[in-house]
Amino acid sequence: MTYDDVTHLTAKIKPKQQRVELEMAIDAMSPNYCRSKGEQIALNVDGTSYDETNTYSAKMMDKQTFSSIQATTNTSRYAAAVFRKGELHVTPLTGILQMRPSFSYLDKADNKTREREATNEGTFFCFYFFHFFTRTVRFARPESEQARQRRIQSYEFLQKKQAEEPWIHLRYHGVKDGRSEHEKQYLFCQSVDTSENSELVKSPKEYLAMLMPPLTEEKVVKPVGPSNVLSMAQLRTLPLGEQVKTLMKNVKVMPFANLMGLLASGTDSTAVLRCIQQVALLVQGNWVVKSDVLYPKNTCSPHSGVPAEVLCRGRDFVMWRFTLERSVMRKEVASIIKLPPEDVKEFLEHVAVPRVNRGWEFLLPTDVDFIKKHPDVAHRQNMLWLGIQSKLEKVFVFSKEDFILCKPGVSNMHPGGQMHPTKGSNPAPGLNLQSVKIPQSRLVCIKQEPISDREDEPMDTSSCLLNGSVNGFPGAASPSFDHANGNRAGPAPELQDFVNKTFRKHFVLTLSEFKRLFNLHLASMPAGQVVIQSLSDRILQDAILLNHCRQIPVPFPAQTTAAPDEQKVFGLWETGEDFDKHRRLLYDLFSKNYRIRRTMLQAKLAQELSEPSKEDMDRLLRECCMSQAGMWYLKGTIQS
Repeated sequence: MTYDDVTHLTAKIKPKQQRVELEMAIDAMSPNYCRSKGEQIALNVDGTSYDETNTYSAKMMDKQTFSSIQATTNTSRYAAAVFRKGELHVTPLTGILQMRPSFSYLDKADNKTREREATNEGTFFCFYFFHFFTRTVRFARPESEQARQRRIQSYEFLQKKQAEEPWIHLRYHGVKDGRSEHEKQYLFCQSVDTSENSELVKSPKEYLAMLMPPLTEEKVVKPVGPSNVLSMAQLRTLPLGEQVKTLMKNVKVMPFANLMGLLASGTDSTAVLRCIQQVALLVQGNWVVKSDVLYPKNTCSPHSGVPAEVLCRGRDFVMWRFTLERSVMRKEVASIIKLPPEDVKEFLEHVAVPRVNRGWEFLLPTDVDFIKKHPDVAHRQNMLWLGIQSKLEKVFVFSKEDFILCKPGVSNMHPGGQMHPTKGSNPAPGLNLQSVKIPQSRLVCIKQEPISDREDEPMDTSSCLLNGSVNGFPGAASPSFDHANGNRAGPAPELQDFVNKTFRKHFVLTLSEFKRLFNLHLASMPAGQVVIQSLSDRILQDAILLNHCRQIPVPFPAQTTAAPDEQKVFGLWETGEDFDKHRRLLYDLFSKNYRIRRTMLQAKLAQELSEPSKEDMDRLLRECCMSQAGMWYLKGTIQS
C-alpha cells in the first residue's frame, strides 16, 4: 500500500533525534470506513467538550499519524544509488527511517477514562480556614555523583531530554512535485572529472582485495593461571636449560630418571646432565636444587626476613649433612646454622620427611644405579661437595680436628683426607662419609629456664629484685656471680653491647622478641667471628638488667594466651635524658593496668610532672606502645 495519493496534512521533524512525524487524512467517505467506530474513537479521545487542542476537530477520526523509528544505527554500509546513462551515482546516508502508525490517541483516550473514573468516585469537600499557620521548608540535599549518573540513565530523564528538542514543521511535496524533482538532482554527481574522486578509483586487484580481504589469524588468548603454575605444554616451549631449572625449582629433589620422563621424548641425556649440574647438586644419587636458585641474590626469607646469603649457607649445610647420612636431627642443625625455626623447617621439608625417633630422613632412597652409570658425574659432584665443606668450615668455625665418625664401621681419616669404610659397612658410592662435630664453646644455645620471680608484686621504682639482682644488677644469687672470687662475672661484652643498642632502638621488648632479634643477630655475624658461649634465659635477663633496663610486671588477663616468654616485658629505664621521667611514669601505669587510654597517661603526667605537650605524648607512645581499638598496650603485649 502506498500513500502517494493520500492527502498529507502536516509534517514535522527533530533533526538531532532523527524523528519524523506525518499526519495523513483518512477518507471518511470510503465504503470501507466505519463511521460509527470513527465517532466513538473521537469521543473517547476528546470527550464531549469542544477545545482547540482536540485531536479530532470534526468529531470523527479523520486522520492518522505516522512516526519514524531508526531502521539501523550503523548506516556506514548503506547508500542511495541512482543508475543513469551507464553511470552509478552513490550518495552516503546519515540515517534510515521506517514510518509506522502511531497510536498515541489510544493513550490519550485511556487518560480521559481514568480522569472520569476518578471524578465519579471521589467526593470533594472544600473548607476555608482563615488563620495563620507555620509551614516547614525543606531544602534538597546536594546530589551525589552516583545518584546523578543513575538519574541521567533513567527512562524518565531520557524522555524528558527528547521532549526538550522542539519540532520543526515542514511542508510536504509530492513525488511528482517540481521541488521534489529539483532535490532529486542532488543525487547525481555534478562533476564529470574522475580525478577529483581518486579515492573511488581502484584497480581490479585492489577492488578484489576490498571485496575479499585476506584472512587474519585470530590470536588465541591463553588462560591466565597462577604465577607458580606452568603447564607441560608451555614448559616444553622453553629452552632445555629453562625446562630443567623450572622443574627442579618446583620439585626441589628428583631422581634423574624421573627428570628424563618429564622432558620431551628423544631429549639427549648428555645435554640434560650438563643442564642439571648448573642448577642442582647430587645428594645420595638424587638431584637437589641449588640454594641460590631458590633464594636469589638481594632477596630475603618470607618467614623471618633473613638475607638470601645467610639462607643459602644454612641450606647448604643441611644438604651437606644429608650427603653423610640418611637422617638428621632438627635441633642439632638449628643449633649450628643459627637460623629461625621456620626457615630450618622449610629447608628440611624440601628434601626430607619427619620420622618418629629418627629425626628427618632424606626424602628419596639412594639412587645407586645413577652413581654406577655416571661415575664421572658422581666424582665431580663429590669434589664440589668438598669445596662446599671447606666454605662451611670457615662460616661455622670448625676445623678438621672436630670431625667425628658418623656411622659405625668407618675407620679413621687417612692423611690424604679420605674416609675409608671398614669391613661390613656399605656406604653409598660417590658420597663423602665425613661428619662434623662442632665444639660446644662455639655454639650459642639459649636454654629455656623458669625463674622464680613473683610477677604479681607491684613494681618498685627505687629497687628491683629480679632474677637474683639488686637494683637491676646481678647479686650473689645470680648465676653470673663469680662465687670463687667474690666478683660479678658479667655477661660477655658483645652481648651487653647488643642489649644496649637493641633497647635504645626499641625501648620496650618482651623476652621472646629479644631472643628472636638476638638469633637474627647471630645468624648475620660474619664468617670466622667467634660467637658468644652458651646462654640461658637467666643470663639474657641479667644482661638486660645490667644495661639500665627494668622488668615491667604487666598484669596480663587471666585468659591470656601469651607464652611465658611473651609475658616477661622489659623496658629501658635510664638513658640520661630528662625524658626518662615520662617513660618511668608510663611503666608505672602499665604495672597496674594491662592497657590504658591516652587520657589516663596524660592525666598521670600532668599530676606528677607538668602538662605534657602533644609532641611528648606522641613520642612516648610511639617509643613504648602500640594501639588497637582505641587502647594503648606495651609493645609485644597485644593478644592476637
